Amino acid sequence: MPCLVALIAYFTPRLVMILMWLFGDYLGSAYQTRIWPILGFFFMPYTTLAYAWAKHSGGLTGFPLVIFIIAVLLDLAAHGGGARSYRNRRR
Repeated sequence: MPCLVALIAYFTPRLVMILMWLFGDYLGSAYQTRIWPILGFFFMPYTTLAYAWAKHSGGLTGFPLVIFIIAVLLDLAAHGGGARSYRNRRR
């Protein structure tokens, strides 16, 4: 079951964040304020989920740190790909 949740989170991170908010307090217990999960929902959903998982796994050390770095790179790649696509469309 956890592998299925991880696959769904990879393809639809915002849906997973909404489900986590509706059915539990996983994100709320990882962050002290509500502003960071909200900003993460709009700008960096992979990083937000990875950070919440890392906080519940014991902190940003070892394997959770690697997953967090990969999530940051995925978010940056998504933003960069969107900007490149927008520039190509304007030509």
